[in-house]
Amino acid sequence: MFMKKNIIILVLLLITVSAFSQQKLKYPETKKVSHVDKYFGKEVRDDYQWMENLESPEVKAWIGKEDKVTNDYLSKIPYRDKIRDRLTSLWNYAKYSAPYKKGEYYYFYKNEGLQNQSILYRQKSFDSEPEVFLDPNDFSTDGTASLQTLSFSKDAKYCVYGISKAGSDWNEFFVMDVATKTKLNDHLKWIKFSGASWLGDGFFYERYDEPVEGKELSSKNVSPKIFFHNAGTDQKDDLMIYEDKDNPDHFTSIYVSEDEIYMFMSKSKVGVNGNMLFYKKVGDDSFKSINDDYDVSISVVNNTEDELFLTTNKDAPKSKLVKFNLNEPDVVLKDVIPETENVLNQVELCGNKLITMYSKDVTDRLYIFNLDGTFEKEIKLPALGTAGISISRKSDNDFFYTFTSFVTPPIIFQYSLLKNESVVFKKAELDFNSDDYVTKQVFYPSKDGSKIPMFIMYKKGIELNGKNPAWLYAYGGFEYSLQPYFSISRIIFLENNGIIALANLRGGSEYGEEWHKAGMLEKKQNVFDDFIAAAEYLINEKYTSSDKLAIEGASNGGLLIGAVENQRPELFKVALPMIGVMDMLRFQKFTIGWAWVTEYGSSDDSTQFKNLFSYSPLHNIRKNVNYPATMIFTSDHDDRVVPAHSFKYTAKLQETYQGDNPIIIRIETNAGHGFGRPVKKVIDEETDKWAFTFYNLGVTPIYK
Repeated sequence: MFMKKNIIILVLLLITVSAFSQQKLKYPETKKVSHVDKYFGKEVRDDYQWMENLESPEVKAWIGKEDKVTNDYLSKIPYRDKIRDRLTSLWNYAKYSAPYKKGEYYYFYKNEGLQNQSILYRQKSFDSEPEVFLDPNDFSTDGTASLQTLSFSKDAKYCVYGISKAGSDWNEFFVMDVATKTKLNDHLKWIKFSGASWLGDGFFYERYDEPVEGKELSSKNVSPKIFFHNAGTDQKDDLMIYEDKDNPDHFTSIYVSEDEIYMFMSKSKVGVNGNMLFYKKVGDDSFKSINDDYDVSISVVNNTEDELFLTTNKDAPKSKLVKFNLNEPDVVLKDVIPETENVLNQVELCGNKLITMYSKDVTDRLYIFNLDGTFEKEIKLPALGTAGISISRKSDNDFFYTFTSFVTPPIIFQYSLLKNESVVFKKAELDFNSDDYVTKQVFYPSKDGSKIPMFIMYKKGIELNGKNPAWLYAYGGFEYSLQPYFSISRIIFLENNGIIALANLRGGSEYGEEWHKAGMLEKKQNVFDDFIAAAEYLINEKYTSSDKLAIEGASNGGLLIGAVENQRPELFKVALPMIGVMDMLRFQKFTIGWAWVTEYGSSDDSTQFKNLFSYSPLHNIRKNVNYPATMIFTSDHDDRVVPAHSFKYTAKLQETYQGDNPIIIRIETNAGHGFGRPVKKVIDEETDKWAFTFYNLGVTPIYK
């Protein structure tokens, strides 16, 4: 009788779920205001351009209606709450950052597990009891304010920290007396994309003009100015150090060497993928040029008394280390570590050694060199994965590094240069057994024959019969390398026999600047071809099928998902474009979008317009096409990729698509482009993502 009753309940549940799945959603009517833009003789309709006014009552009313549709849909997924419970349980373990030393204290971040923001602690020795130095959870009542910038003066007398509210790129800076942990009266505003570089008791920072009231999320951010602020003073008294009125689309930054003997100025401009670098001794009147070519990248590593070390991709697409003598009148760059077959990603000076990190086929290697460039030894990592180097001062004889992989939570190591050995400093402990899973790297052919690397993970023992649910993620742009990293969220898919795949598309920096250039500007279609080929590989090799394949990408990756969803909709069952750049004809008109012209091109150029129009997600939505189930993600305070991109894309897709698959949008409140988001909001978003994905792939998850 008991078994019979449970069978009846299960049947009723399946009937309810089936009825829900077959019910076509009714979307809110989105008004259209006839509008045509002309580009070089071509008329382009943009009847949803009114949605770019993010403060409009009509836009806010539309958001409310779309929220209701989305929430109603998600609330009917029967296992949504169980997914949230499992993710919450997985998230609940202590997480640490690598420590670093300032003054007499070591500083590190720790999150007990479910705290919305990680807390900054300090201790004088690793045997002493840590004390709270700065708790970002006190910045706001709902945990949506986060710590974005932290910088100590050389003598560790002061520190400046930057707060982002509701995920905005706008930062407010505050100054603290380090010894007493007392916040001073300093309050600096309208800061964006800026660090703080100390010189004595003050620091350099970049600031924009105050935007028009009510337009903080959409005003175009141009002409940043460099100021110097003295600790303990009012922002109105800050000294403007640099302004370039003739070139509002240029970026300039000023920073100081670790020993505060030298100052550096870096300049870059839109449309050119490099920078010019200048230096001078503190107190000198003018800067001297180190390079005079915007087409190459060059950045400062550190200096000794006599030499300055730099990394550059000049005549070295995979980068190399160079130096010049600071005592000579002319800058003559000499190779220290020439370019190799692997990509040089990081160099640090520590204990009269060069600590380097290279990437080989998208996994990291750590090597130690002498200052003259002779190889000394390799620091063996536990497996193939991703590393990060944390060095406090160049005079130290030890440093910390982290290691992580797709199935390895971050491990922090301490390395002694005197002993030439590593010891485990901190290791995460959580409810996950990495030995239960397989990670492999494959190289598949793209449309033009280029070999593209891809990582694939799944539970041991899974039969590759083409029936497994799979999730494919990629980015493909802005020199960003998508390396192996541990994700708590992905565990729930893996433990339900899901296959995880991350493709390393062109446009990133996985193989240096040439790999990047092969996926930017007029070659952007290569990125979409690489992704489509990754999906075809997973299907052809029987990892999954089109009916079981979900795809996801964020920001530039959201553009990727929107583009491939238009080009090959039959290839995917679920699409998750997150905070994506969906309008490729107008992205440069909002906030910092103008800076992306270097990567994408601009619709103000006739040739670039044709290329952008050919793949712009908003402008290539087609009628009579069976689009995959699509959940679009954006945030109401995203002032990097403004939410109007996703609003217009959603409205156009809901208007055009006549099939049964759901097209919904999830709009996070009091959140920005994804940085510093409270843990609770992250878990809620991941819950909805996986609930939508499981449901539309026809998978009922099981739980521990």
